[in-house]
Amino acid sequence: MNVTQLSLFLENKPGHLQSALKVLAEEGINIMTLTIAEVADFGIVRMIVNKPQKALEALRQHKFVCSPTDVLAIELDDKPGSLLRALEIFSKRNLNIEYMYAFTEKRGDRAVMIFKFADIEAAKKALLEEGFNVVKKIDLIGE
Repeated sequence: MNVTQLSLFLENKPGHLQSALKVLAEEGINIMTLTIAEVADFGIVRMIVNKPQKALEALRQHKFVCSPTDVLAIELDDKPGSLLRALEIFSKRNLNIEYMYAFTEKRGDRAVMIFKFADIEAAKKALLEEGFNVVKKIDLIGE
């Protein structure tokens, strides 16, 4: 099962992120990792939470624009060249990475990276064929 990421669109003004995170806190939702990308007057908060469906419903109920997206979480050896090896696999198979970011916690001695692809199943197949561990949703967020 793929990992569900929430993309939250916020006006780039003081207090807007705080308001969204307050909704999540009040619902008992834990943010496992997040990244923010700025696009002019707006920001896109991409996050992985422990209860994505509940978070999506709560944010939408409070009039936030939020959408779910499937992403891949993969384990990499935490040493030089590991990310490069994964990127070479994607390049060899003509799989374009739309974006990526690091998961904040390691799994044992391994790093975890989050990837977004247009064809997530092709990327998953390529990784598995090359011996990578694709992290299951339940192993990442403990649902």
